[in-house]
Amino acid sequence: MTSTQPTTAVRDASATVGERVADAARLLADEPTLQQTLDRVVELAVAMVDGCESAGISLVTRRRIESPAVSDPLVARGDELQYELDEGPCLDAIHDSAIVEAPDVEADARWPRWAPRVASELGVRSMLCVQLYTSETAHGALNMYATRRDAFGPDAPHLASTFAAVAAAAISAARTEEQLQSAVQTRTLIGQAQGILMERFSLSASRAFAVLSRVSQDSNVKLVDVARDVVQTRRVPGLDAPVVEQPGA
Repeated sequence: MTSTQPTTAVRDASATVGERVADAARLLADEPTLQQTLDRVVELAVAMVDGCESAGISLVTRRRIESPAVSDPLVARGDELQYELDEGPCLDAIHDSAIVEAPDVEADARWPRWAPRVASELGVRSMLCVQLYTSETAHGALNMYATRRDAFGPDAPHLASTFAAVAAAAISAARTEEQLQSAVQTRTLIGQAQGILMERFSLSASRAFAVLSRVSQDSNVKLVDVARDVVQTRRVPGLDAPVVEQPGA
């Protein structure tokens, strides 16, 4: 997990929920990448939520559920078992409930396969999971684990849900920024590849782009990857013969 500032910047339990969440929001806003934002959310959950010993984030991506950030191997395995067995509190939080509490995991009948496994294999005794909506099409859950029963205090659900709303906004902003940066990098690569083809084969910009697009389609390789190859090798993949500018192109 990568952090740029110490978690101690978040005030202790004597501060109000609003003050602690505001501190967390400022820390999240300073994270430079999406992955660092996800890692920071997990770190803050452990630091802020009373009773939370370990935490992780589950996100639905391309119809799959993954854990892109976890505080330790216990969370990674606990989440993995939920995905494998298709049951567990984080899945319920993702699909059905804003907050899922399990003060005694071992005795919880809601997850007859997952609960005994996670209790016996990992020693998990309590869970608190909060729905995490990062956009209209992307969502997930913030999962908090503890190895003792009734670990989460009475204020934990409110603090966790308030923090989750701030975390979701931070994750969404970081994802948008990353997508924008990726789009700029993609356009730059394609423009550089066009320039190479225009100079090497005396093509117009539109004709050079058409060549790149044709190679992409014929080779079933993404256009940006074709462009990257051209920039790196100064050659057009699969195209040995010179490209001749067509009249009117």
